[in-house]
Amino acid sequence: METTDNLNIRCFKSLISPDQIKDQLPQTKEQARVVASSRHAIEDILTGRDRRRVVITGPCSLHDEEATLEYARRLRKLQEDTAEKLLLVMRTYFEKPRTTLGWKGLLYDPRLDGSYDIDNGIRISRRILTEISTIGLPAATEFLDPIVPQYLADFVSWAAIGARTSESQIHRQMASGLSMPIGFKNATDGNLEIALDAIRAALSSHSFLGIDRHGKVIIAETRGNKYGHLVMRGGSSGPNYTSEYVAFAEVLLRKAQIPNGIIIDCSHANSHKNHKRQRETLLDIADQIRTGNKSIAGIMLESFIKEGKQSIGTPGGLQFGLSLTDSCIGWEETEELIRFFAEAVGSTF
Repeated sequence: METTDNLNIRCFKSLISPDQIKDQLPQTKEQARVVASSRHAIEDILTGRDRRRVVITGPCSLHDEEATLEYARRLRKLQEDTAEKLLLVMRTYFEKPRTTLGWKGLLYDPRLDGSYDIDNGIRISRRILTEISTIGLPAATEFLDPIVPQYLADFVSWAAIGARTSESQIHRQMASGLSMPIGFKNATDGNLEIALDAIRAALSSHSFLGIDRHGKVIIAETRGNKYGHLVMRGGSSGPNYTSEYVAFAEVLLRKAQIPNGIIIDCSHANSHKNHKRQRETLLDIADQIRTGNKSIAGIMLESFIKEGKQSIGTPGGLQFGLSLTDSCIGWEETEELIRFFAEAVGSTF
């Protein structure tokens, strides 16, 4: 009999189960407190119960555990100085969406060599999250594979569904069952309606295929996520962070009866994919807040210890604290901009 399935599968490999990885890297009571309290704080900021704003900041993607934790320690100190006005959440992106090909992120290829040691990538990713929560910071990530949340989601305080996946039914269903606030990015062409549809879809209950903590294939039945919200990141038509675009988004959100605030991404198309122009975006948003805008709940920054980016295979080895994917602003500028943003927010109290 001729074989008709798995014709393009080279091999199958077993994978550690979520329960096994959680036994190896358990969550402590204090770590759980950091996650739970920051989730509630983000919810309150999104709904206007808390007058502070959220700042989600960190490297485009993680690749170096030591540099990641150095950045986290600096951010924790800055949080202490700005806590009355801002909630700082560290960007911890382990999965990277690719338009065609490229490095898919620490979780999939932790050795950066195409070996795809996913088992170890999951372990390293979870260890980084445990260490960041021990430092006392909430973590943010983008979920791509619907299996991954069972391994990492207990340490995540805010999550994104990206511009390429906001239209995906699988990701909308997944978001409806996640335990943290979920930001849906507008489409890569700048379309906001796709993200609004996603927010409404995730608010509803769903049934879909997934895995449980033992790694068994199951049907997940969800309650719906009431803290879905819009992330404006610009598009192929240009940036969308200025006041006229925000006002347009506010109208659409009211019509869709979505009460949660807006997060604006200072990077990606809103900076014309030029990390140096994140400053322009942040300054404009700060001015909108100073003049009374209440719908902007926070911002996103792509930031690391050193400014710029590098490539895998760079002669002489990788530089410490320098992004491996999109270019980032450096720490000095990050601190300057966050303190400036805190002042703008504080002026409205």
